[in-house]
Parts: sequence; structure tokens; C-alpha cells
Amino acid sequence: MHTNNAPREDAPTPHADFARLRRLNARAVRDSVTLTGRMTPADLRRPTPCSAWTLADLLAHMTAQHNGFAAAALGHGQELSHWSVGPLGADPVAQYRDAAEHVIAAFATVESPDRAFVLPEITRARTFPAARAIGFHLIDYVVHGWDVARTLDLAYAPGSELLRAALPIARAVPDGDSRLAPGSAFRPGLSVANDTGTLEQILAALGRSPDWRTPVFHDHHPGPERGAAGPDTTC
Repeated sequence: MHTNNAPREDAPTPHADFARLRRLNARAVRDSVTLTGRMTPADLRRPTPCSAWTLADLLAHMTAQHNGFAAAALGHGQELSHWSVGPLGADPVAQYRDAAEHVIAAFATVESPDRAFVLPEITRARTFPAARAIGFHLIDYVVHGWDVARTLDLAYAPGSELLRAALPIARAVPDGDSRLAPGSAFRPGLSVANDTGTLEQILAALGRSPDWRTPVFHDHHPGPERGAAGPDTTC
């Protein structure tokens, strides 16, 4: 029999919640790996939903973020070299896959949701508990998965459990004029109808237009042609 003050035996514990967060983050990351595995070398010049970024730029950013968050999980996040965006190698898909598995493995070593992460790209003034830091990473890769899928005109349907976990994280990201500053990760949030799907709510909360479509692109053209794309966003 349970008293009002006693936790239910089947209630999730903080550690169980943290394990679930890491599992869902790994799912989001591996979804992005599957999507990048569908690209061709010519696709690297495609425009993306990220303002002024080609797919090559986006992939380099995503790779660097995996490396930076892995370093933070392993206690080296203060070293800016781990966060630097380097040139893509001869096999950028394999390079990205290796970085993705590296961050998943690094997060698996973190046993406590309160473990301090240093995330200098956000602030050097404080650290973040592991659960919050991994939440940052999860929402990034739910959205970056959509970025890649939209760029390549591929379907993108993360599982409902992942989307339910991602939505409150997206809504918790501070909105307002700060998102208009140079280097901001997101544009101001967009309004959506009440019956909008969960993924679309996540995208809109972070300033991405769910209606964005790939501009006209020809792989023989020296650069992408700007076509009937929706509003760009920063990344």
C-alpha cells in the first residue's frame, strides 16, 4: 500500500529518466546518421534550412558538435579545440558516423544526471548538469535530422516517444530578441495551429518553418539556385 508521501514503486527514478534520455538521444543521433548515409558527394552543395549553409557546412557543424559534447562528457569540454569546425575529410559520411558513435559512447560513461558539463559555446560562466546538456544535444539532433531530411527531400518521422521528449526541451529554449543576435542558434519562435503535429511544434518553437522546401538545385550547376524556399533559419 502506498502512502501519499511515498513514491510509487513503478514511478521512474532520476537515474531511470536519465537512462531514457541517453537512449532517446542515441536514437536521434543514429536517425541523423541514417539520413546522411543517403547523401551523395554532389549533395554537399545543396542549400539547407540553415541560413547561408550548404549541406557540407551543416555536416561539418554537426560533426564538430558531436566531438564537443563528447569532450564535455569526458571532462574536457573547456578545451575549445574539441568544438572547432574542421574541413570534411575524403569520406564525410564515415567521418560523421564516427563522431556520432563517439558522442553516444561518451554519454554512456556519464552515470549521474548531475555530472557537470562545460559547454563553452553556450557560456563559460557556469556548468550544466549532464541531463540538461544531453537534452540540448537531443533537441539539436532531432532538428538537425529534419534539416538533413529536408535538404535531401527525404521523409523524416522520429518516433513518438522521441518527439514527446523533445517538445518540452524545445519550448524551454529562451525566445525573444536574443535569437536575432549574430550567431544565435535559432530564430524567434513561429506561431502554429493548435492541432499541429509534435514535430512541427518543435520546429516552430525553434524558429524553423515546417513548410521549408529545398530550393531549385542542379548538380551540374556551380552553386545552388535560390528557388521557392521558405524562410531560412540559423543553426
